[in-house]
Amino acid sequence: MLRKSALLSIGFSIFMAGSVLAQTPDAPRISYESVPDFMKMPDGMYMGEAMGVATNSQGEFYVFNRNGEATRLFQFDASGNFMREIGKGLYGFAFAHAVRVDADDNIWVVDEGTDMVIKFNPEGRVMMTIGRRPEAQQLRETPGRGGGPPNQRPYNFGRPTDIGWDPQGNIFVTDGYTNSRVVKYDPEGRYLGEVGTRGSEIGQLSTPHSMSMDAEGNVYVGDRGNRRVQVFDNDLNFLRMIEGVGAPWAVCVSPGPHQYLFSSNSNTTGNSKESYDNAGEIYKMELDGTIIGRFGTGGKRLGEFGSVHAIDCRNPDELLVAEITTWRVQKLLLDPRMTSQ
Repeated sequence: MLRKSALLSIGFSIFMAGSVLAQTPDAPRISYESVPDFMKMPDGMYMGEAMGVATNSQGEFYVFNRNGEATRLFQFDASGNFMREIGKGLYGFAFAHAVRVDADDNIWVVDEGTDMVIKFNPEGRVMMTIGRRPEAQQLRETPGRGGGPPNQRPYNFGRPTDIGWDPQGNIFVTDGYTNSRVVKYDPEGRYLGEVGTRGSEIGQLSTPHSMSMDAEGNVYVGDRGNRRVQVFDNDLNFLRMIEGVGAPWAVCVSPGPHQYLFSSNSNTTGNSKESYDNAGEIYKMELDGTIIGRFGTGGKRLGEFGSVHAIDCRNPDELLVAEITTWRVQKLLLDPRMTSQ
């Protein structure tokens, strides 16, 4: 049953029964290559911090980025050629965080700065909004925006981070930095329920930073602050936990008859070179958390990663990854054959 409280009560017996899966990073390396000169920007236009990337059914892709003109949403064709900009000057754009495309090729963006989720149709027209941009006075006084207690009203967010949908079209939002919860809405944007409060217990969250859904409508939440992925069913009841894959800045579940879970570890744990290199890794897993392999290392060269903030895995053998510190999107071609460590 869907709970409308902020936290699920999970018994110790569930933990002992094996609902929590501890993983090991000792996994085979997956061979891959990055396509050179993939993205082609027009003269005089530049990519800033690439926060989100998502493809549509035609192979075109969208990049939600932060640059010198605040937040911008760009569209590219499947070959990486620039097509258009969507929503320039939009009131809901301030500090980009995520972009996703639904089953009908509608484009959804999550703006951390305005506390808004915005739906565009494929032609680029605004069709729905959830949340509201705080006014200047509210930024100082509203709980959850100025250091006060979290604001957890049904339709108010506190620095949201990601969005997903189940097969029925219900909407799930990770309300990440302030409220540390996942909220469920119906296809028309009506509130249905939520799970999560800030903490490290089972069912609690600490900066739910990314989210993806499987074909059954289960919710995979990148619980970044707790360095784990938590999995909830469609009613937001806790199912299992995946650990041992670093801090999941980005998670993506691939479509198709055999679904895979990808998770990026983009958070260093120290100042050593080893820590920096490991923070560029992406893990490929079965949905139960079994690690198939890993690939990548931190760096600025082609094929290295600079803080992967989003993964598009519509084709699990051809990933798009959006990076913050290197201001780019890379197209990765994965070889299903793996090499040992």
